[in-house]
Amino acid sequence: MNKEKGERRVFLPEFLHYLAELGCEVFMEEGYWSDGAFSLEDFARRCPQVRRCSRDEAFTKDLVIVLRAPERNELDLLGRESCLISMLHYSTRPWRVQRLQELGIRAVSLDSITDDDNLRLVENMRAVAWNGIYAAFAELERAQPGLFERREGALKVLVLGTGIVGKHAVEAATKMGNSERYEQILREGGPCALALCAGRAVTARRELMNTLLHTTDILVDATRRRNSSVPLVPNDWIAWLPSHTVIADLAVDPYLPRDTPPVVRGIEGIPQGNLDRYVFRPEDPDWDQLIPENVPTAHRRTVVSCYSWPGIHPGECMEHYGRQLRPFMELLAEKGYDALSPDGGFFERALFRGTLRAWTSR
Repeated sequence: MNKEKGERRVFLPEFLHYLAELGCEVFMEEGYWSDGAFSLEDFARRCPQVRRCSRDEAFTKDLVIVLRAPERNELDLLGRESCLISMLHYSTRPWRVQRLQELGIRAVSLDSITDDDNLRLVENMRAVAWNGIYAAFAELERAQPGLFERREGALKVLVLGTGIVGKHAVEAATKMGNSERYEQILREGGPCALALCAGRAVTARRELMNTLLHTTDILVDATRRRNSSVPLVPNDWIAWLPSHTVIADLAVDPYLPRDTPPVVRGIEGIPQGNLDRYVFRPEDPDWDQLIPENVPTAHRRTVVSCYSWPGIHPGECMEHYGRQLRPFMELLAEKGYDALSPDGGFFERALFRGTLRAWTSR
């Protein structure tokens, strides 16, 4: 995906073999699986429909599938009749929507494929929550040696957001991000963890948040905001947190100050991380360089933030996505993009909701 070095997620041989069985001629760019986890030659012998091609040529095919969205300059490589299938995040990337429209590209945003109750069908929210919460507890322990040897009290986790990520985060928080290790801590008489979940009505009340934040050991942002131009936790509220508090950023919204309207982080003044670096401590000298000008950063706590939390375990993640994608790829192979209807069956309705034309028609 030409992202950070730690990004090692590629679609697995089983998924590509499935595409070939649907009758698709599969092209893979040179260097796919270049980390040595899989052999393209071995796979191609079992599945002769798989062909090698350059990266530029791969972008010209009928269906172009890549987990994380291509960079701005790569969108120009797409053929005018191509269909791009990726995590496109229409709502927070208006420039991308505009560019895809200008280029006449068909597109399916994997994060917009939803069922009739608006629940995502291509997602790995459990991994987002558990990986992020585990990282937060690891930092909490690093800053407080002997923390898990205490015999009394409960570690308090405040989860902002009551959606799918928030629900997984609550479960993960009560297990400190790792069920097996948590059982060991309990057997040894260590502390327990108490998770409290807050929705919009709570985060809108300054005095109530003041009270809650003063006793919080881990603050979790698992929100999906209605208005992404306004932070839920302004930077001056961070001063209410104890000095040892760790902020776990699971929403990982970007800073897009030049967009209309601008997009800011849910918790103001914290960096956005990736798979190469997802731990940021208040004393880090480059903190200000990671955040746009005019965003207040005076109040800081240790932050764990990763744009791709599921990518920490890439094999498990891509096996998961491959299973979820199968019925949608079958539909695309059978009907094509243009024939998708909002009045079709369950999977067709869901896939249609992920299309660019469905998004722009709202």
